Amino acid sequence: MFKYGNSGFVKREFSKHSSLLKEEIDKISKTKMYQNPRGFVNLPADSKYVNRVKAVIREKQKLNPSLVVVIGIGGSNLGAQAVVEAVFGKKQINLNPKILFADTVDPDDLKPCLGIAEKILKADKNIILNVISKSGTTTETIANFEIFLDLLSKYKIPTPYVVVTSDKDSKLWAYGKKHRFSLLEVPKNVGGRFSVFSAVGLFPLGMLGIDLDDFLLGAKDMVKNCLNKSLLDNPAAVNAFVIYQNFLNNKIIYDTFLFSKDLEYLGKWYRQLLGESIGKNSKVGITPTVSIGTIDLHSVAQLYLAGPDDKLTNFVKTRFNAEISLPKIKEFDKLVKNIQGIKLSKIMDAVYKGTILAFKKHKRSFTETVLPDKTPYSIAAFMQWKMIEIVLLARLLNVNAFNQPNVESYKKETRKLLRK
Repeated sequence: MFKYGNSGFVKREFSKHSSLLKEEIDKISKTKMYQNPRGFVNLPADSKYVNRVKAVIREKQKLNPSLVVVIGIGGSNLGAQAVVEAVFGKKQINLNPKILFADTVDPDDLKPCLGIAEKILKADKNIILNVISKSGTTTETIANFEIFLDLLSKYKIPTPYVVVTSDKDSKLWAYGKKHRFSLLEVPKNVGGRFSVFSAVGLFPLGMLGIDLDDFLLGAKDMVKNCLNKSLLDNPAAVNAFVIYQNFLNNKIIYDTFLFSKDLEYLGKWYRQLLGESIGKNSKVGITPTVSIGTIDLHSVAQLYLAGPDDKLTNFVKTRFNAEISLPKIKEFDKLVKNIQGIKLSKIMDAVYKGTILAFKKHKRSFTETVLPDKTPYSIAAFMQWKMIEIVLLARLLNVNAFNQPNVESYKKETRKLLRK
């Protein structure tokens, strides 16, 4: 469910932009497979491609791994991590195999990951390394892959335990082919931040036992909704215009405020999607931020409610999986009244509703997204909605949603420094 009555949406202005939105929807609808970057919408229905990924999953599951290490950064890991945390929870206590995301060359972060992997290898158990880099030359990813591959090679012949996910003609692909590692292709025109329904997301998620058919069905069903030319019934078109209209009214910050800690990485995934797709020049750019309820009400609510009115907020709430009730200790009623014996979910719901009322009172622009649950189907539907939304928003802003030329700037400077 999507509510936008408090977003400043003006139907008359929306109608003025309908032809532009329909034109872009037409382009997406008519894209054959992966002939251009809009082809990401075809991934969930590409059974031949999905079956190739499933075949590699079945092959690696036979090795009975205790750990899957996803080595990637940005679009190469954010989508999978978002789904894993949403479906299994941030703590993933009972997950088997366990999963680690090696997404930084911060040695203090990587060292414990290496320790976990080595402990498993010392116990003569198996791990799977899934290195993901579309270009095949991402410095951080290749550095981490080399470290983990070196560790794996001390205990096992690495060939069956490594899966390379990359462009077919990349240097990493060639390296993987030379060493007889399993290879999974990222379709050439599918960009990293639009690749969660490719092998980039499907392989690690499938290794954890997520029902990929259900996951992809959520994405397929949402494609139908988001290519609907009855624009008021199209959530991607409506929210793209909401963000666009607010940007024109100097709302240059877009906050995804998630009332579920398990959805934090879903917010971070969207942060990259919006940031890289829209921020293309000094005149066009929307800064994406992520807030978590109720935690960040105690850190940024003062700013959001009383600071500069330069933000549009999308509140996201969902049903909780667990239920915990407070005990009835009379003495605690003196500390906070009216909570003894009630469920934590009821407190969360009261805080959420209180926040919505506060935003209304302070006349701050916001939308509400209600996810029915945190199942693979619902998370995939949300992600597909947001990817199509971003393409439509880029069209309204007249920018290219699919490139990120300035990201190369830091990469070039990094390589220069490393040559010294």
